[in-house]
Parts: sequence; structure tokens; C-alpha cells
Amino acid sequence: MAERSKAAVLKTVEGFTPPRVRIPVSPPDSSMRNSGQLIKVVIVDDHDLVRLGIKRLLERATDIKVIGEANSGEAAINLVKSAVPDVVFMDLRMPGVGGLEATRKLMRINPRLKIIVVTVCDEEPFPGRLVRAGAVGYIIKNTGSDELLRAVRKVMSGQIYITLEIAQKMALRQVSNAAKSPFAQLSERELQVMWMVTRGQEVKDIAKKLCLSPKTINTYRYRLFEKLNVSNNVELTHLAVRYGMLEEESPADGDESESEGEGKE
Repeated sequence: MAERSKAAVLKTVEGFTPPRVRIPVSPPDSSMRNSGQLIKVVIVDDHDLVRLGIKRLLERATDIKVIGEANSGEAAINLVKSAVPDVVFMDLRMPGVGGLEATRKLMRINPRLKIIVVTVCDEEPFPGRLVRAGAVGYIIKNTGSDELLRAVRKVMSGQIYITLEIAQKMALRQVSNAAKSPFAQLSERELQVMWMVTRGQEVKDIAKKLCLSPKTINTYRYRLFEKLNVSNNVELTHLAVRYGMLEEESPADGDESESEGEGKE
């Protein structure tokens, strides 16, 4: 019985919705499809090359138009207010307002907005958290042109689109009750600090971007160490890589004593 259940779950990979998660999905926008209007897209990522790559892939389609780009969550919020796109491709890990927080804020601004998260993170807790925040798509950054275009058209038709690799992991986790990622216990602010620390940013710079004091950032940093059972930035970075939270080539593997005494008031 368990094997049959697992096989059945794994068949639902495209448009997969994990159990016990209520997903508010807007009905298909039939007026847009019938009138032949272009699907307006905004791309949000703090890396210029990533934005350029996604834009070039999307430009191959005749029914999609990229109307704007943003390099941060804050810039995305301002852009969406003025440009009013149909779809936003959202990076998850950005300095300041990250993808999760930006998704929540954008959905409050425009509940009909379709947000597709594009990230290297294919481990929980992020797919579930982002779906609950209002995202309707989740794909990884090595996605090809065909899948990018398919994701746009699926979400515009009122469906959820989750890329195959992520959907399989989510399905297997629901069936086998596999152990959760240790990062699932972190708060949104702790996740923000974790990303910035593992990217090699100094405490004073993190404090400035998050509008907090260096002392507060150090408090978050040591709280991360305690929750994740690590003792320094290097161990934190290795753990993030292990669970797919960070690209292996990240520059954060620096001196583990980097900010031991930094930013203290």
C-alpha cells in the first residue's frame, strides 16, 4: 500500500501541490488569453548575468514581454507598483529584503500577481513557505528555455508550477516523512542574516542593509550557530551547501574569525 501511494504521489510532479497546504490560486485570466495581449514579466535577481539570461530565454516567445528588471526586493516592490506586471520571476536569496519577504509584500500589493521563484535552493523549507506566501511557481536556476516558458503559461492559466526535481523531493518527503532540513526552524530574519553571512558580507554591512545595529546582527549570528549546531561562519557555510541552500562556489568560506569581535557596541 505504501509503495502504491508513493508511486501515485510521484506522478503528480508538474503542478504538484503538497498536502496540508492551502494555496490561494486566482482563476485563469481568460480575458488576457482571448484578447491576445502580451504577458508582462518583471525579473528580480541581484546578479546582472542571471537577469540577462532569463530575459534572453523569455524573449524567444512572441506572447511574453519583459517590461522591467530589479536587483533587490526593495526595487522589485517599487517596480511592481509602477509597471504592473502579470508575472514576476523572483530570486530567493538577495541582500536586504529577500525573495520570501518580497513575495509576501508583492502579494499584498497585487493579489492577482503571479510570482515564480527562481533559485538554487531545491530543499525544504522554501517551496512550502513560498507557496504559503503566495508564490505559484518554483523553478531552479539551471532551468532551460522550454521550462521557463511553460512555467509562465501554466501560472497564467491559474495553475501551480513546480519544477520536476523539487516536486519529487516534496512528494517523497510527504510520503516517507523524511527528516526536515535544519534550516526549517529558522525565522525569516534569521534566514536573511544566514544568507548574507554565508555570502561573505561583514556584520557592519549586513546591519546597514537590514537597518539594524551590528550588535543585533551578531545576536542573530550566534543564535544561528546555536540552532544549527555550528561554531563559526565556515561551518555554517558548509552546512548551507550540504542542504542545497548555497552554491558551492560561494565566496563565504573565508576566515572563520572574520566577525567574532566585529560590530560590537
